[in-house]
Amino acid sequence: MNTFPVYLKDHFAELAGHKSNPVLTAFLHDEPGRADGKRPCILILPGGGYHCTSPREGAPIAKRFFEEDFNTFVLDYSTEIGDYPKQLIETAASVELICQKASEWGCDETKIAILGFSAGGHLAAHYSNAYKIPEVRSVFPGSRPVNASVLCYPVITAEPEQYHFGSFVNLLGRENITREEIDRLSCEKLVTAETPPAFIWHTASDEIVPVANSILYAEALADKGIPFELHIYPFGKHGLATADNETNENLSAGEMLAAGWIRDAAAWLKIILE
Repeated sequence: MNTFPVYLKDHFAELAGHKSNPVLTAFLHDEPGRADGKRPCILILPGGGYHCTSPREGAPIAKRFFEEDFNTFVLDYSTEIGDYPKQLIETAASVELICQKASEWGCDETKIAILGFSAGGHLAAHYSNAYKIPEVRSVFPGSRPVNASVLCYPVITAEPEQYHFGSFVNLLGRENITREEIDRLSCEKLVTAETPPAFIWHTASDEIVPVANSILYAEALADKGIPFELHIYPFGKHGLATADNETNENLSAGEMLAAGWIRDAAAWLKIILE
């Protein structure tokens, strides 16, 4: 395994004004992949309520999918309060860099999935649908889409009945959110016929981000005829990450039912990205 950090500001002068120093950590295979030497890639966005990026949802996840024959990348994106839309721009920069370095890193730039947890799940779903909004295109005019998404107990909606209040306070830097912002930041409202396929999982007992978030996104995908796979496990707290003892302590047998999500997501991605 070839692992190294890449500081996005070293590659993109467009990010010079960002207060944070976003880091993309690569986990690459040393040996060639397919006949063309390239592998599909996964860009991982840890959760943390838009005020931090959780280490439990970074490297451990990257290593698991590396073992499934993907090249993987973890983005520690900006988490300064009120930093929207810098996170979207840094995600665009990450996708752009993977494509630019495709030959050197052994990456198939036509097979890039985005994977996010909780608030990182919101960022993943948001970028999947909003990669070419003016705020992103003003910085990266050629911002690129992703080919699939994996959404892990994601924050999806900004509607007050089901939202995770803290994520949007941190994202916008204030408690009041306008109707226009609700519509712009609710990923279920952004789904179109161009939205990439999604693998989604959640637990029914999540007390932090209601499971309705995942259901809303799945319903929106169904309405547009977008392929998706949805797993709702009966038990488990928010933030299970690998859903086993690698990233958790004292999980019950019921909570560990969710541990199969990595195997299932990897199998699904190999089909979708074929």
